[in-house]
Amino acid sequence: MRDPRIQKLAANLAGYSVNVQPGDNVLIEMIGSERDLLNALIEEVAQRGGRPFVEIEDRSVTRALLHNATPEMIETWAAYDLERMKRMDGYIGIRAGANVNELADVPAEKMKLYDRGHRHPVHLEQRVKHTKWVVLRYPNDAMAQLANMSTEAFEDFYFDVCNLDYAKMDNAMDPLKALMERTDKVRIVGPGTDLRFSIKGIGAKKCSGERNIPDGEVYSCPVRDSVNGTLSYNTPSVYNGFAFENIRFTFENGKIVEATANDTDRLNAVLDSDEGARYIGEFSLGFNPFILHPMKDTLFDEKIAGSLHFTPGQAYEDCDNGNRSSVHWDLVLIQRPDYGGGEIYFDDVLIRKNGLFVLPELEGLNPDGLK
Repeated sequence: MRDPRIQKLAANLAGYSVNVQPGDNVLIEMIGSERDLLNALIEEVAQRGGRPFVEIEDRSVTRALLHNATPEMIETWAAYDLERMKRMDGYIGIRAGANVNELADVPAEKMKLYDRGHRHPVHLEQRVKHTKWVVLRYPNDAMAQLANMSTEAFEDFYFDVCNLDYAKMDNAMDPLKALMERTDKVRIVGPGTDLRFSIKGIGAKKCSGERNIPDGEVYSCPVRDSVNGTLSYNTPSVYNGFAFENIRFTFENGKIVEATANDTDRLNAVLDSDEGARYIGEFSLGFNPFILHPMKDTLFDEKIAGSLHFTPGQAYEDCDNGNRSSVHWDLVLIQRPDYGGGEIYFDDVLIRKNGLFVLPELEGLNPDGLK
């Protein structure tokens, strides 16, 4: 018998997140071997009159392909995946791989080739811009290990997070979205961090379960050349299979001019992927009340209560500063007291201190208001 929480999640993904309509082509892409959610999604899409299509990826196979990839192979691979994506109205991506580090030993030049030649045209350009899409992780033993939890406890945590009342959260986001839309100057202060930039005229976007599950953020983007100062991230991040830690950036007129981490050379190789990788494409505040600690999984970590992320690379077109890159890397700073604290100011007014919103109109986004 299928877990009813899986059925509820599938219904939310097909109905709320992707809003499947009769005749919609919907690609369900699975990394891993989880089948209950995949089968439930096929049924939900079909019941709504949509046409489900499935792609199952094994990351160990992807690793072998990338080790042996040539530019011509990547070009052909991208061409047929892009043609399929152009035929889709919706996309549901499920990430349930057994090893987040499976691609760690793929040579950097191969990953760069794949990011530029495949991921950018197929996903950043076509899927993100032209389909109704949602991406999520799915609980398994590997994710439980990353969260330092038992598998059963992690599953309970997962379904609390992913089956949150996102419609309620959406309403609570309205005052923050409005505030960000009228804000010019932003300042972020904390241990090893003093950063200033402008978001004037960029706009803001609510994320309440329609694109990512779990969700819980409102994002904007810095004016491209306005970023100055230093930012020290305190959350590990896995990028192309390698776990980066203690990332620290120094900015001058928008550009990352100094970058250090546990592997500084590897970090700078990512930032040298193209010109846009050293500029910022997103600034976002996270506030999912059930996500409190990092687990080296971006979809969870970027929503941590009391966090922000400041993203090198590609900007989204709905909050656009014009920056273009094959990179879009959501790096997270947690500002709750147990992670060192910190403050955020909008136009010299304190709006969040130690991870909690202090303006009365924003208090509905604090954990007590969202649970």
